[in-house]
Amino acid sequence: MKNYSNSVRPVRNASQPVPVKLGLTLTQIFDMIEKNQILITNVWLDQEWVDEFLQWNPKDFNGIHRLNLPSKLIWLPDIVLYNNADEFSNSNTMQANAMILHNGTVFWPIPTRLKSTCQVDVSYFPYDEQECKLKFGSWTYNGYQVSVEQRDGAIELSSYVPNGEWDLLDTSYQVNIIRYPCCPEPFPDITFYVRIRRRILYYLYSVVFPCVMLSILTLLVFCLPPESGEKIALGITVLLAFSVFMLAIAESMPETSEYIPLIIMAMTSVSVMMTVFVLNLHYRGPKKNEIPFWLQQMLSLSIANVVQSFRRKKKFQVSLNNQKETVSSAINNDIHRHSHEHENPTNRSSVNGILLSYMNINESKGKTRTISDAPTMQIDHHEQQSNEKKPRCSLRLPSDESRLKNRSSSIATIHDEIQDTLHNLLRKQKELEHDQKVTNDWRAVATKIDKILFYIFLLLTLISTVGLLVIVPLSRTNSQQKTKLWQGSRRP
Repeated sequence: MKNYSNSVRPVRNASQPVPVKLGLTLTQIFDMIEKNQILITNVWLDQEWVDEFLQWNPKDFNGIHRLNLPSKLIWLPDIVLYNNADEFSNSNTMQANAMILHNGTVFWPIPTRLKSTCQVDVSYFPYDEQECKLKFGSWTYNGYQVSVEQRDGAIELSSYVPNGEWDLLDTSYQVNIIRYPCCPEPFPDITFYVRIRRRILYYLYSVVFPCVMLSILTLLVFCLPPESGEKIALGITVLLAFSVFMLAIAESMPETSEYIPLIIMAMTSVSVMMTVFVLNLHYRGPKKNEIPFWLQQMLSLSIANVVQSFRRKKKFQVSLNNQKETVSSAINNDIHRHSHEHENPTNRSSVNGILLSYMNINESKGKTRTISDAPTMQIDHHEQQSNEKKPRCSLRLPSDESRLKNRSSSIATIHDEIQDTLHNLLRKQKELEHDQKVTNDWRAVATKIDKILFYIFLLLTLISTVGLLVIVPLSRTNSQQKTKLWQGSRRP
């Protein structure tokens, strides 16, 4: 080592490159930081080259074939990790001794922890697979000075320790020669590929099953009756639960716009909007707006029911008119008989018959009695008793005739008022029945739409659940089976 310099390439002909062989012994996948897209691995970086200045004859040195020297005493290739995500320092690198054979072969295995960048695809989270690469090459020596090659068995997995979160699926490597814009010379490198798959058991209990349960709660929004007043509250509660759940997932997801997870809360948001729509229909009845025809057709309301309800309405109007005509004719007949009472004194009792016939008509139609005729009945009854006490005579005084005329006109006026009151009561009763019918129709429409939305969301929930739990894993498995496994071999 007297005339040896560790700053000069170990070749006697300067035009010849130093062949450096690289190998990777993967011992553990320490962690995958999805948020920062960093893969942390524990590896042994094996480097091997020939140093022409470190050759000797074992016979001259008492049969010594191998020496272990500190690495700082010999020339070392400046092999670096190109996609390094940590500081370029030796803090995580052990300065191991170099093993030198008598023919000048130098073997330098470095145990180290690597932090490399890895583009994370979370589209199928938590059924995702990631392929990360480790690119090694000389930083300052070009291909004419140092040639990078692979060792026999470039990737060694005999000392690999399985990871609890990721399964190691496949490894491979590829030797590249790249010309960078800075320099015209080629720069060789060797890239190791590591393909890993996430273990889903933990995420089934912490991600998938909670999503399924929240989706079931979304369905319960449509099962809750609108009269309870808790449909919107339940929908908003489920939406907030989804929001908190998505925030918890987003903390571990990379902040990238290239890939987004399939687990979203769009269905819950749509369910809240549909709930508002159903409540709007349920409480639209008091506005006295009838159901549009297109909505009836959409909800498969038969036209026969619509026509039948129209005929029922028309029939009710006809019966109301007949009742009015019956009452009017009865009142006119009584008034006509009363106007000719002076010709037949025995028919004076028909004055009371006007009100009695009116009351009989009301009883036959199921209406409430009018009590406004009680004073008249009492007066007429008193007069009848007084007349019975008096002796009958064939002559009447003019005062009696004028009194009968005034009484008949007052009775006619009272009967007109009773008739108008009856008409108003019937009209109001008809309006109340119509308003109640419209309200019931809108509530029936809201119930039917609620049921339809329940089945739609049930179908969507089943499709999404089966898709995420069955179809996606099967499709990923089929694609994996079609993907070639390199098993540590060299890629073309």
